[in-house]
Formats: sequence, structure tokens, C-alpha cells
Amino acid sequence: MEEAKGARVAIVGAGPGGLAAALLLAKQGAHVTIYEKDAQVGGRTKTVTAPGGYKFDIGPTFFLYPRILAEIFEACGERLSDHVDLVRLDPQYHVVFEGGGDIKATPDIARMAAEIASIAPEDAKNVARFMQENRKKLELFRPILERPFDSPLDVVSPAMLQALPMMRPFSSVDGDLKRYFQDPRVRLAFSFQTKYLGMSPFQCPSLFTILSFLEYEHGVFHPIGGCGAVSDAMATLAEKMGVTIALDTPVDEILYEGDRAVGLVVNGERKPADAVVVNGDFAHAARRLIPQAHRPRWPDRKLDKSRISCSTFMLYLGIEGDLGDLEHHTILLSDDYANNIEEISSCRLPTKPSFYVQNAARTDSSMAPAGHSSLYVLVPVPNLRSGTDWATETAAFRAKTLERLKVLGLHDIERRIRYERVITPAGWQDEFAVSEGATFNLAHDLGQMLYFRPHNRFGKGVYLVGGGTHPGSGLPVIYEGARITTRLLLEDLAAERARPGRSLFRRAAGAPARA
Repeated sequence: MEEAKGARVAIVGAGPGGLAAALLLAKQGAHVTIYEKDAQVGGRTKTVTAPGGYKFDIGPTFFLYPRILAEIFEACGERLSDHVDLVRLDPQYHVVFEGGGDIKATPDIARMAAEIASIAPEDAKNVARFMQENRKKLELFRPILERPFDSPLDVVSPAMLQALPMMRPFSSVDGDLKRYFQDPRVRLAFSFQTKYLGMSPFQCPSLFTILSFLEYEHGVFHPIGGCGAVSDAMATLAEKMGVTIALDTPVDEILYEGDRAVGLVVNGERKPADAVVVNGDFAHAARRLIPQAHRPRWPDRKLDKSRISCSTFMLYLGIEGDLGDLEHHTILLSDDYANNIEEISSCRLPTKPSFYVQNAARTDSSMAPAGHSSLYVLVPVPNLRSGTDWATETAAFRAKTLERLKVLGLHDIERRIRYERVITPAGWQDEFAVSEGATFNLAHDLGQMLYFRPHNRFGKGVYLVGGGTHPGSGLPVIYEGARITTRLLLEDLAAERARPGRSLFRRAAGAPARA
């Protein structure tokens, strides 16, 4: 059933959420136009080719829990596997503890237990119990994360009350993991994933132990060609389904009549629409596109006080030669990880930073020229509320990062660099429109989740997708959020159509009357 046939929907931003929403809405018969300020789709989920033929994912570097995106493709009558080649990694990543020991994380649970036994024999006995209990936790919470939270009563729904005991709302991820693992290194191996949300495992709600569970249960995947290949495939399918994607086309503002959005202003021209979907960094997009009068629950003063994620310092390095036995994904955890996290939380640059490295050419030869490597280095750092002057700090922090790579045996990297790009928190804000450089958006604490996060239905005629709305950040979660948002939008269009005395859809400002 084409529920939105004839409706005009304008989407601001061609990131993962915007592309997913476009597919679902086009399938229901909507006339969808995506306005993207950049020359390429994907937002931060894009892959760029640098001089010399080096390819880099800009943001996300792997694919997790592809079930949701596969279902979106299926809803459009397509198979994800016909569009993207996803390679499941084993090992998923190499976790190196600077204080001693390492784990080659594998989805083979028996082998994973053996890896843990090499550093903490007693903890190895509890891996199966961790998996079993988190499998149940996910099953309880999945229906909750698949529905909108429009009312405070949704927080005390029967499903929420049933799941609450397993949520342990007053426990952190690290605190919850103590029920299974006594060695702090093992807990870190199952909790560093909170950094996907830009949060500390010592503060992140215990619900998010499901992140590491998802990796082991459902796999960590590399899309051949980089994560941007997924965005490109979505865009290609969207255009095949009739979606218009306008690149290099920033939006000036959302157009309102009274309290309802009726379109966009693009390059000074009015673009009528029956609904507007905003896919962008929430704080940036809200300030830039939506007047405060139309966001009473999220005025500027609340945005100023909101709790936001950390940022990241990025190096994208084209390296002559290979990188030895460096795995596709490697995480180095500092020998004083707790202090490392405390420094970032206290708005100080880490003195001995932990970091993540991607060596994608190990799996995918298309990511670097023959005989060369593409090295992606991510270091968690404070967001711009720290006041750090990156114009003066960048060179020194780059040198520190290159020195830290030596811990992984990469001693001669600098002399082999043939291409280099650096993105600091200031760069995330200035180049990628990430408010305050908070790379992972609003923090995912209990006061900014579910009903307390910006709603998917953000106002009359305005809808949100992306990490800044419910359910939150991370690619599979963003895709699920797009499904929630499109369901709400379609419900509202159907209700508008059914109102007595109304035409099929409200006439947008500046639009000609329909016959």
C-alpha cells in the first residue's frame, strides 16, 4: 500500500538516517527530495579517495548488526547482499592492554573464552553467561528501541517495567560487567564499545553492555570499498526509486506557516513540502534551521547545558609499504585507562591516550594502492567545551599520537607517510557541522534517552533522524530511528488526509492549489 502517494517530503541531509528515510518513504509513494550540503552522500559515513589512491572511511569504519538495514532493503523489494559485499571479520579486532596482555576478539565464543583465559582464567568461565544474559536483555529492550517515546507515560509502559530489572538503571557498564569479570582488562574488552557513543564505561548506563554482545552475536563487518559503499548503495537505490538527491545544496531554513513546517528555503527559493525530515547533527541543525519558537523543549539555553559526547582527534595516513601483522581493527587501552577517561571528562587532553587504529587494506585491497596502506587513527579527546586551542595544540598532539603508535610496533610510520589529513574537534565543527565537536552527539545518559531525547516527531511537519534523536547513535540504531520516524510521518500524513473537508495533503506555502 502506497500510504504517502502524492506527498512531498523534503529531507535535509543525505546521511545514513536521511537515506534510510528516503528509501522507506519513496516505497510508500512519496515524492522525496534530499538536500545535501556536500558533494557526496553519506555525511560522516562516507569513504573518500585521497591523492595517491588511498581510501579512508571518514567516520564509522565497520558495520554492526546489519539485520536492520537488510530489512529496509527488503521493504524496498531488494536484497542488501546484491548491493553491498559485507565481509565478517575474525578476529573482529585486536585489543592490546598497555599494562600487559592482549585479546584477539573473535565471534567464536569458545575461542574467545580461551583468549580471555590467557590473561584471566577465572573470568573465562563467565563469557557464556554474559552472552546468555545479554541475549535476553536485547530481546527485552529491542521492542522498546523500536518504538517512539512521545509521552512521559511511555517511560512506564508495561514493556519498560518488564525490562527495567535487567536494565539496572543505577549501574554503569563497568559496574554491571563486574558481575561477570573481575580482571579490569577483561571488563575493558567488553566495555570500550561505549566509546561508540562517546561515553565512558564508568558512566554509561548498563543497558549498553548489549553493544559488545551484538558484536559477538551478530558480527563485525567490513563493507568492501569502505563504509561509504553502504551509503552509496542506498543513494543509488533511492534514485532508482525516484528520489531526487540534490548535492552541493545547503538548506537556509525550514519554512513555517503558523506552528507548522510547510517546506524549506534553499538558495533563497521556497521549496514547498508536506513534511520535512532533518538529518544532521541535532544541536547544529536545530540552531541553524529551526527558530526557538518552534522548539520549546530544546531552546538554545537547554542546548548550551545539554550533556554532549567527547570528540575525536583523527589522523588519516597514506603509508608507503605494509603495516606488518597489524589487524584490520586494533584498540590500544592505556595502562591508566581510568585516568585517561577522567582527563577527557575533565576537559583535559589525555597525557597517555588510548586510541583506535584501522588497517583496512589488510582485508580490502581496494582501500590502498598496491604496496601501500591506509591507516586511520582515532584518539578520544575533549569536545570544544574544553576551550582547547587546536590551532596551537594540533602539531604537538599529532606528534604524541605518532609516538603512541610505537606501542603497537609501528616505529617508522612518519618517514613513510605519503598522504596525511588531520581532523581535530574544531575541524569536526567547522568542516562537518558537528556542534561543539561532539562527534557522537548528545550523551546517552538516562536524562537524555528515550522520552528525554529529542523526539522523532519534533514538531508539526518536522521529523528527526540521526544520532541526536531516539533511539540514539550508531549505524544500526540510526537506521532503526529512521524506521520509527517514517512510521510517525506516514501516520500523520494519513491522519491529515482523513480530516473532514481537507484535501489529500495540506497545501504548503507558496505551492499552487491542487485541482
